[in-house]
Amino acid sequence: MLLRLLFLPVLALLLSACDIPGMGPDPRIAQREADSKAIGGACRHALRGIEECYQLTPQALKTAVFEGWRGMDQYMRDNKIEGQPTPAVDGAAMVEQKKPAPVETKPAPSGKKAS
Repeated sequence: MLLRLLFLPVLALLLSACDIPGMGPDPRIAQREADSKAIGGACRHALRGIEECYQLTPQALKTAVFEGWRGMDQYMRDNKIEGQPTPAVDGAAMVEQKKPAPVETKPAPSGKKAS
């Protein structure tokens, strides 16, 4: 009987140190948040407003973009860093730039040799 009572706490203690697959946070979520923070920081360094940054990157998490923008703003103020202005880019033009280039197709070689 005493052995049964000790079994459960020992089992719980052993399992508490294990990393059970699928039980932790999804790494894609952390990566998306980190990317959004980087976007916000880059927007601040490029002297873009936060609203413009939201419009240019609708897929990014707005809270993380703001956090990155604010962090970069504080860093730039503390170190007296001037931003690097970028040319104004229309949101539609930016979407056009992201489209993949069309793939060229070559005709399949025929089995006959040219004479």
